[in-house]
Amino acid sequence: MAGGSTDIPDVPVVIISGPSGSGKSTIVNRLIRVCPVRLYKCVSATTRPPRPGEVDGEDYYFLTPEEFERRRQAGAFLECEQVHNLGHWYGTLIDELRKARQQKAIPVLEIDVQGAVKVRRRVPRVLSFFVRTPSDREYADRLRQRNTDAPEVIEKRLKTALEELKLADRYDYQIVNDDLDRAVSEIAERIAQWEGRGIA
Repeated sequence: MAGGSTDIPDVPVVIISGPSGSGKSTIVNRLIRVCPVRLYKCVSATTRPPRPGEVDGEDYYFLTPEEFERRRQAGAFLECEQVHNLGHWYGTLIDELRKARQQKAIPVLEIDVQGAVKVRRRVPRVLSFFVRTPSDREYADRLRQRNTDAPEVIEKRLKTALEELKLADRYDYQIVNDDLDRAVSEIAERIAQWEGRGIA
């Protein structure tokens, strides 16, 4: 992961957001494989420690707080935020857009609502999706079933989820993830239609 230039490449961007537990990570990983349009999954950077099984450079770029701040001050991020009020930073490096362009692919950003607002301000061509579950209760159930966070962390994530749901109508499309295959297929179809209009 290089430091890179702070110039933002002129590329169209797909944003996928949704509360913790909505299944957006699973959707993104499958979408990369099945979408008829060539996509590139932008790996986010974070200061939080890796969870069991997570791989640096594949799941996230795991940075020290000092390194993250150095890059932030240097303007290396397209967007970055402290999310869930947990003290950890998350962000998208501009270098990830450059990698997508080199591969002649559309970059896909799996980011939170605050990050999506920032990207839309800085990137002229954006297609955005908000992933949600059929009912609010499912967020809590899914987070507890993951068994990766302490109870107090889950509560903070749930509080953030309720705030994010209030902003879902700012996205181009809302996707109800009640059936994974259907949700992925719907997003892939929307991207193909968008790319087919010459936007990409």
